[in-house]
Amino acid sequence: MPQKAVIRIALFYLISIGFIFLNLWFVVEKHMLYANVLPLVFAVLLLAVYSFDKVIYLIAFLAPLSIPLREYLPGIGFDMYIPTEPLLFGLLLLFILKVIQERQFDRKILLHPVSLAVYLNLFWILITSVTSTMPMVSFKFLLMRIWFVVGLYLLTAKIFKDGKNMEKYVWLYVIPLMLVIFYSTYRHLGYGLWDKQAAHFVVSPFYRDHTSYGAATAIYIPFLVMFILSKTYSKNVRLLAAGALAVVTLGFLLSYSRAAWLSIIVAFGVWTIIKLRIRFKPLFITVVSVLVLFFTFQSQIVMKLEQNSEESSANIMTHISSISNISSDASNMERINRWSCAVRMFADKPVVGFGPGTYMFKYARYQLSKDRTIISTNSADGGNAHSEYLGPMAESGVLGLATYLLIIILVIYTAVSTYTRLSDYRLRSIVLAALIGLVTYYIHGFLNNFLDTDKISVPFWGFTAMIVAIDILSRKQEMDTEQKQD
Repeated sequence: MPQKAVIRIALFYLISIGFIFLNLWFVVEKHMLYANVLPLVFAVLLLAVYSFDKVIYLIAFLAPLSIPLREYLPGIGFDMYIPTEPLLFGLLLLFILKVIQERQFDRKILLHPVSLAVYLNLFWILITSVTSTMPMVSFKFLLMRIWFVVGLYLLTAKIFKDGKNMEKYVWLYVIPLMLVIFYSTYRHLGYGLWDKQAAHFVVSPFYRDHTSYGAATAIYIPFLVMFILSKTYSKNVRLLAAGALAVVTLGFLLSYSRAAWLSIIVAFGVWTIIKLRIRFKPLFITVVSVLVLFFTFQSQIVMKLEQNSEESSANIMTHISSISNISSDASNMERINRWSCAVRMFADKPVVGFGPGTYMFKYARYQLSKDRTIISTNSADGGNAHSEYLGPMAESGVLGLATYLLIIILVIYTAVSTYTRLSDYRLRSIVLAALIGLVTYYIHGFLNNFLDTDKISVPFWGFTAMIVAIDILSRKQEMDTEQKQD
């Protein structure tokens, strides 16, 4: 046996024995029972070094099942989702080390227009973290956004670059999501399925509340529908997708999330526009006309909305109609209160804002007594701006909103142009499903904000990575075809 092989084997056994004795010392001598997870940590570390794609799949699978650290350690000064966010942080460190060592990464992914828009957004978050009124909070927010982008966008786009693994990524989230749906539905049964108030807490500790749970179910429905309708998948896969769609739809309905329900309706409208190939010009004219009419008659519209006294209810039709109740529905009124605070904060600091992640600590003094509701609070545990658009505007100024909107615009443009260019039916279907799934969250983002959680970041950045990867692949295929013809 070669000497190098003998040395490697000896080192392997030496390190393994040392690790076992270290673990025994922690458990027996120090009574640190949680040291039993060290072998698992070591295994994940090896997996990350030799096969980072498996770690990404693991994160996608664990995201619906992850639990906030405060559930384990109440009163701790910071919070993160366990075990997904430590895994993402580890991936970030590994990514930095690999780039330093190899001095390269896939340039087509790095320099894609969507990627450039993401960097611009991160750069502005960095600038506004420096100028933040609470720098520690803002830099923590920046670090968290970076590990989401690196792990769930850049590295995930790399494992999608050959047009493979995308269905696996979807299923790895959907399967544990169904487990959460079974769990929450079982708990919901104890209160009665039509008890809307129970929907707020039966998803705990896996989801923050019923709205994030509703957003997660909505974002995956387009993919499950695509699996059923697409003939590129086997009969067994389509049957599995039909069963999964039934379960996810159950969770979607029992979430009692009006924002999620509204997002699906709008997403269906976008799907119809794409399928009917309605041209951009008449669509743009229609949207502008609607906006002009709204601002022209905004006083009359607001008066009409104030006449709606329907409040959120277990009755589905009443619950839907309560969406426009801005006079007595506490949830709607509190959103308006938070949005008004965000606008006032923006007016005070329109250029750099108060700093990323600071809204919840700073909005209290911007509440007006006439806007406060029975669920208003001055404390930092009262949630955020309830908007993926107004939140960045208040926290990072006008460019905070503009750079986020730029990401969305470029993703939609890339998806639509790729969809129309592709001839591969499977990839066309994936691009469309990913876009419609993202649209559900783009719409949901007007009413809530969850991009600071793994629950929504996994599909949000993962579906964006799918669109970018397929766009790059389709352009490469076009070039190869042109070269063959020449």
